[in-house]
Amino acid sequence: MKRIVVIYQSAYGYTQTYAEWIGQELNCPCFSKKGFRSQDLSNYDVIIFGGGLYAGGINGVDLLSKHADLLTDCQLVLFTCGLADPASPSTREQITHSVEKSLPPALLNRCQTFFLRGGIDYSRLNFMHKAMMSMLRRMLLKKGDSQTDEDKQILQTFGQTLNFTDRNTITPLLDYVRNL
Repeated sequence: MKRIVVIYQSAYGYTQTYAEWIGQELNCPCFSKKGFRSQDLSNYDVIIFGGGLYAGGINGVDLLSKHADLLTDCQLVLFTCGLADPASPSTREQITHSVEKSLPPALLNRCQTFFLRGGIDYSRLNFMHKAMMSMLRRMLLKKGDSQTDEDKQILQTFGQTLNFTDRNTITPLLDYVRNL
């Protein structure tokens, strides 16, 4: 039986929700990055890490990069969680680029990645994230007629609370891990 762990870093709870669902389904421990001791990485055969997408980076993924020496004998699974719809090819391309920037090639080549959709609650955003979303809004407004459907959705729902988490979307990740 493989020893599996789920580790996540979540700013607003959407990544945490997915991590907890994955832990429940795989009947394995689930830790926030802050609650996990990095020296324990070598105790697991499969490490599932989840992080939110922020400004082209993956929240908390440095845990894997900083401790790559402890990960040589395990399977790596990464899931990202963001507001943009990962079903969109352009979004998938952007997320893939973020993953490639966030992990060294030695880890990237051994890592299976899954993209999940989270949400946003503007009332809970910290100052920096509010500023980033306001800048995004201004950029999208300037695009005018060249706005994508997703751009239009962001503009129409600006300031609202949106939650796209869906337990069913973890099925491919679960199937992958169960078949290792």
